[in-house]
Amino acid sequence: MQQRTIASSVNQTGIGLHSGVITNVCIVPAKPGSGRYFVRVDLPEAPTIPASISAVSQTVLSTQLRHGEASVRTVEHLLASLAGMGIDNARIEIDGPEVPLLDGSARIWAESIAKVGTLKQSLTVPENALYLLEEPIWVREGDAFVSAIPAPQTRFSYGIDFELPAIGNQWHSWVPVMESQNSYESFVAEIAPARTFGLMHQIEHLKTSGLIKGGSLENALVCGPDGWINPPLRFPNEPVRHKILDLVGDLSLLGIFPCAHFLAYKASHNLHIQLAKRILELRGSDFRI
Repeated sequence: MQQRTIASSVNQTGIGLHSGVITNVCIVPAKPGSGRYFVRVDLPEAPTIPASISAVSQTVLSTQLRHGEASVRTVEHLLASLAGMGIDNARIEIDGPEVPLLDGSARIWAESIAKVGTLKQSLTVPENALYLLEEPIWVREGDAFVSAIPAPQTRFSYGIDFELPAIGNQWHSWVPVMESQNSYESFVAEIAPARTFGLMHQIEHLKTSGLIKGGSLENALVCGPDGWINPPLRFPNEPVRHKILDLVGDLSLLGIFPCAHFLAYKASHNLHIQLAKRILELRGSDFRI
């Protein structure tokens, strides 16, 4: 299995969900074996932040990475797009503290990557990096959990349960299938378009806590007791598909997905990362490329 990088650069500009800061991102090809990593081009000496589990510094309503004094927040949608589109190596240049939310989904990232295409590289993925689980792994908090179960193929399944009737109980399952040599069409069609969502009664509290400064009806679905404030939805079960998007982005910090069925219910970024850390502990070493 040959490694891949992006065939040409991709540029996007937008506001960060929590910081409210406008940032510019440029994804450029990277050398074989370099992995996916961020570069804070706005800081002195342009420090690098690896997209790895060891760099996770915070998981409050998003995933934040840190290396030394440099950090970057809300990385999950962009990283899910790179992993979902089969890109092993990418240099992500960013001039601010948070990845732009764009429309609240990964669709713009995925479509931009699909437009320029991917490039096969000379280096292959090491056989010892392809990890097969031997026993199930579980992480739970109350009735919320995330698990990795031995399986013949990689699969992501998620369940959510909200009291608001417009959301209710939803389940979805997705298998990352490469439809053709140069496109991961199932990710673009089934997972990438699902937008982040919030509950109307929580918005004021989040704002007073210094969060969602950049959130709006243009980049997030908002649900109230009488239904969605800003319909239509892109899928009848768009919220749970977005949770799969977050899970894919968080687990992409492993570098390569183990061959396993990842099953989550009412989980969070924190639980996703806890599971990834457990996988690394059992593996014995970081199985990034």
